[in-house]
Amino acid sequence: MCGITGFFNFDNAKELTQKSLIIIKNRGMDSCGISNLDNVNYYKDPENIKLDEIKETKSAIGHVLHSIVSITKQPLMNKKNFLVANCEIYNWKQINKKYDLTTENDAHTLFSLLENKIIENIKILDQLDGVWAFCLVVNKNVILSRDIIGEKPIWFVYNESNGSFGFSSEKKSLKKLGFENIELLSPRRVITYNIETKKLGFVDRKFITIPKSENKITFEEASKKLELLLVNSIKKRIPNKKLGLLFSGGIDSVILANILKNEGIDFTCYFAYCDGFGEPRDLEYAKKIAREMNLNLKTISIDYKTISKLLEKIIPLIESSNPIKVGVALPIYLASTKAKEDEVKVLFSGLGADEIFAGYSRFNESNNIQLDSLNLLQQIHENDIYRDDVLTMDNEIELRLPYLDMDLIKFTLGLADNYKIDVKENKNKLILREVAKNLGQPQEIFNRKKIAAQYGSNFDKGIEKLAKESKHKGKADYLTTFAKEKNMKLACLYSGGKDSNLALYIMQRQNYEISCLVSIIPANPDSYMFQQPNINFLKLQAEALDIPLVSRNTEGEKEKELKDLKIALEIAKKKYGITGVVSGALYSNYQRERIQNICNQLNLRMFSPLWHKKQDQELFELVDNKFEFVMCKIAGYGLTEKWLNKRIQEKEVKDLIRLNNKLKSGLGRGYINSKHYGFNIAGEGGEYETLVLSGPTFKKKIVIKDYSKVLKNEFTGYITIKKAELIDKETKKK
Repeated sequence: MCGITGFFNFDNAKELTQKSLIIIKNRGMDSCGISNLDNVNYYKDPENIKLDEIKETKSAIGHVLHSIVSITKQPLMNKKNFLVANCEIYNWKQINKKYDLTTENDAHTLFSLLENKIIENIKILDQLDGVWAFCLVVNKNVILSRDIIGEKPIWFVYNESNGSFGFSSEKKSLKKLGFENIELLSPRRVITYNIETKKLGFVDRKFITIPKSENKITFEEASKKLELLLVNSIKKRIPNKKLGLLFSGGIDSVILANILKNEGIDFTCYFAYCDGFGEPRDLEYAKKIAREMNLNLKTISIDYKTISKLLEKIIPLIESSNPIKVGVALPIYLASTKAKEDEVKVLFSGLGADEIFAGYSRFNESNNIQLDSLNLLQQIHENDIYRDDVLTMDNEIELRLPYLDMDLIKFTLGLADNYKIDVKENKNKLILREVAKNLGQPQEIFNRKKIAAQYGSNFDKGIEKLAKESKHKGKADYLTTFAKEKNMKLACLYSGGKDSNLALYIMQRQNYEISCLVSIIPANPDSYMFQQPNINFLKLQAEALDIPLVSRNTEGEKEKELKDLKIALEIAKKKYGITGVVSGALYSNYQRERIQNICNQLNLRMFSPLWHKKQDQELFELVDNKFEFVMCKIAGYGLTEKWLNKRIQEKEVKDLIRLNNKLKSGLGRGYINSKHYGFNIAGEGGEYETLVLSGPTFKKKIVIKDYSKVLKNEFTGYITIKKAELIDKETKKK
């Protein structure tokens, strides 16, 4: 699409705007423009901007254009109102008719609609069907917004001390200009900024609500309606320029190809893979389907040894060394590079299908598929969309995502779980597979199980082999060597137990800086959100980790305790400059949803690296990484006094697994109704709580010198720590 940027109340605003445009110019090579909010100047290239032609007004906005429909130079100007937009508004003609507008394209429609109505009514944005990121200046009021899913990015900086404010489509431009504490604007928030008062504010937008179940219609009726919605979503996104499709041979991309072909659209399919490990499974299917459907498929292969050269570019570009993100990024970037050579302007992707059709294996463990889908959609802009956006735009290509159409999302969220997934048969995406069947795809295609992109392309194998050859502990450690700096500053929600410590460790290994720990101390031992840690022990853990601790007391009353969490995170944000939060949640939608809401309110990103991790896998991962932790509280059938202060190692994990199997079989005293009691071997249901004494990133180790056990009954109790000390991990000395 395009790139937008701007700076307000800076002495060198026009210089900053030009430099920012130069950094993001790959987002638009067709033209550029800059405005000092007095007039507008247009140029072919941002490096050709003549600053001496522009009067310094302490504020400026800029735009680089990636033309799809026509050359519409921006910034747009009407009297003293201005707009820069990275947008594709699909219903602009309908909006013109409704409001009696006479514009000739979507950007002008957006400008005409918003400059007259948005100041009084932010809800006017709900009438837009499309994707966007824009900055509108009306009467010295600045408004920044993104589409509700967040397909188009905006990053911003705000200096409270002097009131200066800046933004850009990409974080790297602000970072290269020397800014710190750069924040990603949440799609569910609109920024308001007044140039004269220098005050920054936010207006919240409601996210998608889960509609009532569509089970009133049959599965067959639902699949036919879904097919119509998919066709409409694809048709509205078809450009009048050369089109490409990221093609894996999986059901998501096959359906896109099928519909495009049925519509008579000329397009090229692209698949990239790592050579040297045998033919990738996805390549086998991609070639087979391309032959059967007579598709134009172009494959791109590289030897694993050349991956390292790509990593030097890709990891700083996506600003992450997460092995999954990098493994997915490699084939997308290579496919985009080839598409650029073919002069493709738009690429279609199947991103979003797994989120709305329960395509991930984690959905098999889900207690609420609709809510889990909604949570994934809330985070998809920061987990996947931004990565894919910068990868394709670096190759001057716009990415379009038909599965993230709002009409399609609302319909699928209303479908009952059994229209999407059959846990017993281990089948997912049921209704999407029915659409593939209706489109005439053979059974082996519409029944094919999902293979993640990094595995189906063999890039994960390539990264793993390079990590071993370079003698790194794992893929995460190897990939971190390509990161030029830490990804971002995070706070870890910290209870002192195994989950928060493992989540912290995973994020550190992925090159994130854990700037502080945030602990909420509830007076209520039965708090819905937080376990009741010992504050003195928490301080020892923070000292052992060498990470500052932000703690706050709460009464522990349901919902009210969230206010205390919000205050603690506000303190962490102001004191340590955090831009994200790490949570150790495994399965609790109650916790995750509420933490996500607070993060949205504070414009913080949320990371849940343990989400839906298998319970035995989590415990073995802790043991394998040499975490030392003990049970400090028990409240589950089968957990007796002997487990209190017991260090959990491989043997204990196996004992917990056996205990769980015993409960499931209904054997043993008091265990008959195992369905009623249940048992989570990771303690996710409150069966037990833990304290971590040491771990791979602990600088020192904690030793419990004196404690007592308090038992309420045979299966319920806790330990009271009377004395604990820090010792050096190596010398075993204080």
